[in-house]
Amino acid sequence: MLKQLRIFLLIIILTLGAGFVALPNEFALRFNFRDFHLDKQVVKPPVDFNFLGRRIAPRWELKRGLDIQGGMQVVLQANMSEIAVADRELALESAKEIILRRVDMFGINEPLVQTAVRGEDYRIIVELAGISDSAQALQLVGQTAQLEFKLQNQEKASSPAATSSALAWLGTFEETGLTGKQLKRSTVQFDQNTGEPIISLEFDSEGTKLFADITKDNVGGVLAIFLDGFPITTPTINSPILTGTAQLSGNFDVESAKQLNIQLSAGALPVPIQVLEQRNIGASLGQQSVQDSIRAGLVGIGLVMLFMILYYGLRGVLASLALVVYSILTLATYKILGVTLTLPGIAGLLLSIGMAVDANILIFERMKEELRANKPFAHALELGFGRSWDSIKDANLATIMTALVLINPLNFNFLNTSGLVRGFGVTLLIGVLISLFTGVIVTRTFLRLFLKK
Repeated sequence: MLKQLRIFLLIIILTLGAGFVALPNEFALRFNFRDFHLDKQVVKPPVDFNFLGRRIAPRWELKRGLDIQGGMQVVLQANMSEIAVADRELALESAKEIILRRVDMFGINEPLVQTAVRGEDYRIIVELAGISDSAQALQLVGQTAQLEFKLQNQEKASSPAATSSALAWLGTFEETGLTGKQLKRSTVQFDQNTGEPIISLEFDSEGTKLFADITKDNVGGVLAIFLDGFPITTPTINSPILTGTAQLSGNFDVESAKQLNIQLSAGALPVPIQVLEQRNIGASLGQQSVQDSIRAGLVGIGLVMLFMILYYGLRGVLASLALVVYSILTLATYKILGVTLTLPGIAGLLLSIGMAVDANILIFERMKEELRANKPFAHALELGFGRSWDSIKDANLATIMTALVLINPLNFNFLNTSGLVRGFGVTLLIGVLISLFTGVIVTRTFLRLFLKK
């Protein structure tokens, strides 16, 4: 009994914490009864503290997708006429990554950036939720990536002003004339002595001469590589490099080396971009659809809870309480993980609620079978959970595998690549995992504590 009380206390604490996260940052509290009227705007207390010298101040906002919030969709075409066939796939991926980097830095919630290739037609489709200014959108995505090599001025870098702000520090770097136009190729290789990943740079004839002059005269200096005005790496010149081939080494792992290589390739393989189509997507239809979906979801949950209570009595009440815990945990998880809520995502949420109830029904029916066999109630309770676990596990495992196929985390070309379908898969996966927790752990704890016969 003491163990169950501890688990129950942990569930309560977890639910209260998740409820705080799930609450909107601001909401209206209205109540009218006879002569008593309450109309107050409530602001949730912010979370803001320092942990190990790092400031922790999460906002926990529920992100909304393009179909709900509205925004801008831009279709871009990449001109590959001057890019070798073998390099086109990397060039397109580089353009996609740099566009994604731009909109991330701008602070747009969950931008959707996809590539599409059909024959000789190379396109990038960009969806920017919350953006309605076409000039702003085109400024973000319609420019070719600019790669520059800038040398740090040591005199400026040693001044107190250089350490006062990031902007002042950026001002210590000066142009050298060496850009991505002179960079022929960037590749990931491995050091033969240490086996660590390194980045190999190869310049053309003009770049070789410029790079040789820069490195010869500035040994020990910092030659930073800037992409779209921001440094992506700041290596130190260890020795003069006269051959036009350089290596970037450091504490790279394979993933970080690949990411840096993509960023460098965005400048090494500049792809001219042409805007084929741009259109504003209104949110009015999305808002109405969300309201209808939420209303339908609440009605559906209410009917399910009513059925559980009428058919299973006190067990149904406890299962309904577990369903409330499930809903709070799911919404909090969406906010913490930054899941973007779309209409397909709402559908995945409602489907997972049905699966959460399904697990309880399996458990209760197995309990009834054990009670018919004249088993003591406490024994029937444990057997009901134990013998229904295989069915629950298999059903949810199949759904988890389906969700992973829809999400396509490894970006297989033969599987789905649609952002909306992936959103459905993400919400379905989260819902199924949480429903396993609430359907088995939470419901079992409630039954053990509050159901005696």
